[in-house]
Amino acid sequence: MSIQYKKNQQITLEQFIELLEHSTLGQRRPIHDKTCLQGMLDHANLIISAWDEDKLVGIARCMTDFHYACYLSDLAVDEAYQNQGIGKQLQIRVQQALNEHCKLILISAPAANSYYEHIGFTRNERCWVLQRSECIK
Repeated sequence: MSIQYKKNQQITLEQFIELLEHSTLGQRRPIHDKTCLQGMLDHANLIISAWDEDKLVGIARCMTDFHYACYLSDLAVDEAYQNQGIGKQLQIRVQQALNEHCKLILISAPAANSYYEHIGFTRNERCWVLQRSECIK
């Protein structure tokens, strides 16, 4: 099997949903809200995707200024393709698309903390989240 990696390749909503459903990320994304998912695809300004022929098997979906910070919002690999280095390669290719000083930032699922530490990320305790249902006081 030869995985191809593509930068900003068009991804259909159906391909995105199928990948989320076949990865652990589907549990933490609004897979039944098609408007939200389409917006997630439309407004990301850096997407690196992994393909097995015409099947989307991995994605790194980012928002970035390409110079200072890149937020890696979604990193997903189809469960049938995991443990082959696809997730790591997606992140390497994201870094290659950025300026040499640009930081890669993400919020990890608790179960993935040891993975990110293993590949070189540094834990940062300064992240804050405001849910959309909450108002700034």
